[in-house]
Amino acid sequence: MNNTKALSNLFFTVILLVLAVLTIMTFSLGEAGMAGKGVMLTLLAITMIKSQLVANYFMGLRRTKFLWRAIMFGYFAIVGGLIAVAYLMGLK
Repeated sequence: MNNTKALSNLFFTVILLVLAVLTIMTFSLGEAGMAGKGVMLTLLAITMIKSQLVANYFMGLRRTKFLWRAIMFGYFAIVGGLIAVAYLMGLK
């Protein structure tokens, strides 16, 4: 196996481990029964980070034109924003 392929495999393994750690963090926050605006925004931020990692590295968008990455980021931002608005409206 050449060195470039080994580094690529290592990089994707690290990304996968980061995704697993972020998933465990969100699960732990939910199981701890924590609530409030801060927790919701933290969970939403973690979800946005995870979605970008999946889109860029496992869907292969990091090597595409900026337009496609911007479309996915816009989608994630709109959905995340709507979730945040719905949650905050529900608190009133």
